[in-house]
Amino acid sequence: MLINLIKNLYYKLISPNSYAVKVGVNVGKNCHLRTKNFGSEPYMITLGDNVSTSANVQFVTHDGSLHVIRNLYNEHQEADILKPIKIGNNVFIGINAIILAGTIIENNVIVGAGSVVKGHLKENSVYAGIPAKFICSLDKYVEKNKQNFVNTKQLTYKEKRKFILEINNE
Repeated sequence: MLINLIKNLYYKLISPNSYAVKVGVNVGKNCHLRTKNFGSEPYMITLGDNVSTSANVQFVTHDGSLHVIRNLYNEHQEADILKPIKIGNNVFIGINAIILAGTIIENNVIVGAGSVVKGHLKENSVYAGIPAKFICSLDKYVEKNKQNFVNTKQLTYKEKRKFILEINNE
């Protein structure tokens, strides 16, 4: 009981980036992780430089469905399917996305919120959906959305709040 309490407290106190490194994820430079869901084989996950995740992103490096096979076939009782996950540089993964075993995400990719990702995502692209599908190139994404861009990244919380309320006439 006390050990579980200590583990839960430790989990809550340590930053997601530090936690990822501690459990064996290969984390590149300047990553901004907001998840601690690295599955049972975190050492099979490689994140490039400038990777950013939203909350509750899950990385799954195994295929749990083998549980059914193990119960039906004696010769496969010890079997697993394990595949690495490789994320390139400058990648953003939206909230609640699930990155499945064997996935490769190349450089400069945006993965939409709630997506289920398996396979190979090509560079300079936006993907989203269940399963994740190609949506558009990054250039097309910028062109479609640039009228909504607001320069707030360097503002303090107070300055940002004031700015947002003013532009929304509140």
